[in-house]
Amino acid sequence: MPSLFASYLRVYEPLTAFDRERQSYWRRYVNEGRAVAPLEGPVRQRTSVIEALGAGWTRLPDLPDEAYVLETDEALLVCPWNLRVRVAEAALNAREGVPSVLADAFVPPTLAGQAKAVVEDWRSGARVLEHGVPRLHEQVATWGVPLRWFVLFDADERHLVTDPARRALRYRTEISKARRRSSRALSVLRKSVGEAPITEAVEEAARWLEEFHPRSVVELDYGGLVQLLPDETLAADDSTELVANGLAGLSRGEAEEASAAYDKLVARWRAVQLLERCN
Repeated sequence: MPSLFASYLRVYEPLTAFDRERQSYWRRYVNEGRAVAPLEGPVRQRTSVIEALGAGWTRLPDLPDEAYVLETDEALLVCPWNLRVRVAEAALNAREGVPSVLADAFVPPTLAGQAKAVVEDWRSGARVLEHGVPRLHEQVATWGVPLRWFVLFDADERHLVTDPARRALRYRTEISKARRRSSRALSVLRKSVGEAPITEAVEEAARWLEEFHPRSVVELDYGGLVQLLPDETLAADDSTELVANGLAGLSRGEAEEASAAYDKLVARWRAVQLLERCN
């Protein structure tokens, strides 16, 4: 199955962020060698969901309790997939803003009711008391990388692999650094452009990061997008620098410099998005 043309923003949390039952489960999961590599994960997730839902889309089944795993010298960190909750949220989102006839045809009322129950249970106070704050550890964007994600990383944190068998481009950083960067970016954006859509987007990313353990690791993975771009383009990609330059220009009141960086960044990723329409 071909790679999915999507990018991913993930948070890996240390085991201490989970309750005892989850800690034991994830230790067994790793010791049994069941952890899935990021290169294989997106296709595995898609296959699991399609096989579980079946053609009828009439129920919300249980889905594999799996995760990406990151082992460091200090700790074992996991990024759970939370597939059942993510499928439930996707089903509800698919019905929003769509005429009821179309919504019922695409996501039947029975499935929508089950999805709503799953999401409400996930967010309920009872679950918070029992398992800690509920959190989804992975965000997905198709045919591009949201510009707000670049705010969280520095150019030195990039890791590029051009070996055809494991081609990848990723950024990883400590969550404390990502939080500081998003906080600085918010301060600059609020002073320079006010409550604009970009400000709200960065604020949303900052709020999401606050849900996780302070010793977590944040990862931006270009995922299947690397299959759309040649090696030289990936090597020359300076999206994080452009975001940093744009914010620096705004903080100095140099609107032209900030606009030039922003325009270059938008044009680069629009070209990738337009590939979706190619035959």
